[in-house]
Amino acid sequence: MELTRFEKIALGLSGLTALAIGASILFAPHGFYASYGIALGDNPNLLSELRAPGAGLATFGILMLLGIRRGRLLSVSLAVALTVFVAFPAGRLVGLVFDGLPSGSVIAALAVEIAIAALLIAAFRRRLWAPAPGAAQ
Repeated sequence: MELTRFEKIALGLSGLTALAIGASILFAPHGFYASYGIALGDNPNLLSELRAPGAGLATFGILMLLGIRRGRLLSVSLAVALTVFVAFPAGRLVGLVFDGLPSGSVIAALAVEIAIAALLIAAFRRRLWAPAPGAAQ
């Protein structure tokens, strides 16, 4: 099944967002986290612990983008996109409960993540709730 323009936009926006954020964390963690008011210092252990998931997020962004062009990867791309953009805000909401209110820039990131998750769900709602091919109905 061909992707609609809305589906391409949703997957493209999610992929570009994940790729940009992941690459920023991977290659410029000090600058990325400074935008949230977080000073990292020069602890190589901390920087390694931040760069590793940054690389994962960038890779997930690439997978999301590949789903636009390669139909066989669409289900993987969609699963990755929904996982990232549902898990990140879920983790931030847990942080709100246990740690209190973060800075405005972190709240803005939460709002963007929720918006992208909602966009993905709206764009792919037909595919998400359709019976699997060959499944008994």
